[in-house]
Amino acid sequence: MSQHNISGSEAFDRTPQVMIRSVKTGGLRRRRARMAGAFIAGAIATVIGVAIAAAAVFSPALFG
Repeated sequence: MSQHNISGSEAFDRTPQVMIRSVKTGGLRRRRARMAGAFIAGAIATVIGVAIAAAAVFSPALFG
């Protein structure tokens, strides 16, 4: 944690505060969507890998 010397800054002025109303909230949404997409892609890759492994293990017994 850094400490800042803010004595004399605008934090202690008696001027009215400015309310910010229009802030784009897309950053967290994009990050969550990217994480969900990566999870789904990983799940699909796992299912495909298991299917290939099962086919490699059971194919000689089925076709032999």
